[in-house]
Amino acid sequence: MNNFKKIGLSALAGSLVAVSAHAAEFSVSGSASITMDRPTVDNGVATGNDFSMGDSLSFNASGETDGGLGVAVMYEIDGGALDDYDMTLSGDWGSLKFNGSGSSSALGAIDDVTPNAYEEAWDIVDYDGTLTVGAPTVIGGGGGTNMFIYTSPSFSGATITAAYQNDGGAAAVAGSYHDFAIAVSPEAVEGLTLGYGAGSVPVAGNEIEKDNSTMYVKYAIGGFTVGYQQSESDHDTTSSSQDSMAYGVTYAVNDDFSIGYSYHEVEFDASANNNTDQESTGISASYTMGGMTLGGAMNEVESMDGVATGDYEGYEFNLSFAF
Repeated sequence: MNNFKKIGLSALAGSLVAVSAHAAEFSVSGSASITMDRPTVDNGVATGNDFSMGDSLSFNASGETDGGLGVAVMYEIDGGALDDYDMTLSGDWGSLKFNGSGSSSALGAIDDVTPNAYEEAWDIVDYDGTLTVGAPTVIGGGGGTNMFIYTSPSFSGATITAAYQNDGGAAAVAGSYHDFAIAVSPEAVEGLTLGYGAGSVPVAGNEIEKDNSTMYVKYAIGGFTVGYQQSESDHDTTSSSQDSMAYGVTYAVNDDFSIGYSYHEVEFDASANNNTDQESTGISASYTMGGMTLGGAMNEVESMDGVATGDYEGYEFNLSFAF
């Protein structure tokens, strides 16, 4: 009797596979990981246990309509709750993503693309140890949930991305948000990438806005990758404007081991509370062996958010296994 059950189930499974080949493809992805994280060092703030375990699973489905339109959807369960989710339509014309939650805007995705082996120089450090407030200042994009993101196909090495979020977004902004970015990898110069992005960011609760923009250059040769980036934020209130610059370099010692150094600086226009440049430095490394990856960074931020006494250090190391 058991043998007949096995045969019947095998036949049913085979028929289901045959049907699914004409419908959508489903997958679940995740990894086993342990992180040791200390966003503040020697500042008297209790951060609790430094160790945590990864608890994220991504559920993906994709398929194609009879007309050739690609359709994909993603849901991420993080910490036992629905966290990020989006839907993407694609074709020869590029792709259009509707970000329900979790994606970066076109400008937000390139707020700092200077090379590093683990995280940016301003990341990880957080003065209250919660990673929710007290983070360093970074000039980036706006937007948030329920946002459209279009990505073009490559035209002779150039790719364009644009994002739009209408009124009443998650940030309750005064008007719609939109930005764009362009990246060019000239076919005539191998290893070179140039990029530019800009966006108009409405300020929540005010009929004013700030115009953010950034430009960068990266070049990879041999085991080295170097990059430089400049950004600015022009605010309707002059004293709230900002400028930043960043650079980084990574070196691939071999196919498995990379090290990096990065620097990020923000200059604040004259203000009573923010009149000192914020400077961030970071040292990072990453090692991969088979399905195992060990990476980490030690970062330091001086005059965080322009406050002269705001000097903080932090570190993070992660061990993950992919299978």
